[in-house]
Amino acid sequence: MELAGKVALVLGGAKGLGREICFYLAKLGVSVSTTYWDWPEESASLASELAALGADHLAVETDLREPAAVTELFDRIRQKHTRLDILINNIERGGMPVVHGEYTSEQWDLELETTLKAKRWVFHHALPLLKKSGAGSVINISSIAGLIGRSGPAGLIFNDGYSAANRGIGLLTESWAREGAPEVRVNELMLGFFETRHAQGTRGWSLLTDAQQKAIIDHTLLGRSGKSEDLLKALHFLLTGADYLTGATIRLDGGYPLGGEQVPPMPPGVV
Repeated sequence: MELAGKVALVLGGAKGLGREICFYLAKLGVSVSTTYWDWPEESASLASELAALGADHLAVETDLREPAAVTELFDRIRQKHTRLDILINNIERGGMPVVHGEYTSEQWDLELETTLKAKRWVFHHALPLLKKSGAGSVINISSIAGLIGRSGPAGLIFNDGYSAANRGIGLLTESWAREGAPEVRVNELMLGFFETRHAQGTRGWSLLTDAQQKAIIDHTLLGRSGKSEDLLKALHFLLTGADYLTGATIRLDGGYPLGGEQVPPMPPGVV
């Protein structure tokens, strides 16, 4: 896929990695529509900065947990662009145990509705437009919480509901790849500990002790958290260099899920 001239919808563009994705695509000549809901200061900045890049971009305040709001969002996208080539399903809400403590019913619902339900409704509305483009691409952004749950050093950051929702994203990725084929490719980018997402730059990370932060980094085989450029390189590959890839999950986590066990030296043996 050549990116210049394409139309993309990026969910959750107000801050963090979602914001990085928006401006990365916009600078490559993609017309970007994005959503925001909370984070009022960051949202206002997003809208003004996108507008400064040109009239082709759109920032919409939308509660993606509400199906009616998703319908209205796609009405606006059709009015502005009449097409859609790329969907970056980035929306999520993860309650960190170190921040939120014991679950409330409201927190559980918020995590599952935002991380899982919103993605489904958006894809449902996006699929006809993506198929019409003839070469659409969907990237579901998920978390290794779906693999490891609330365990080990990550247990202070990943909550149960968030982990369960991310496990579900994998099933949706496979189902949607079947629905989208052959016109639309659907893949999943599963992230580990990234700056502004689970690691540095988040409230939860700042509440960890130095020892707790070190335990997470030490558990990561590459010995560091991810950076936005790590994500953008992988995203670019999935959009432009992976024409034969669909229904797949790429883990971008520095090896965190493998980092708990060491490989012992080979013993001399007895033969």
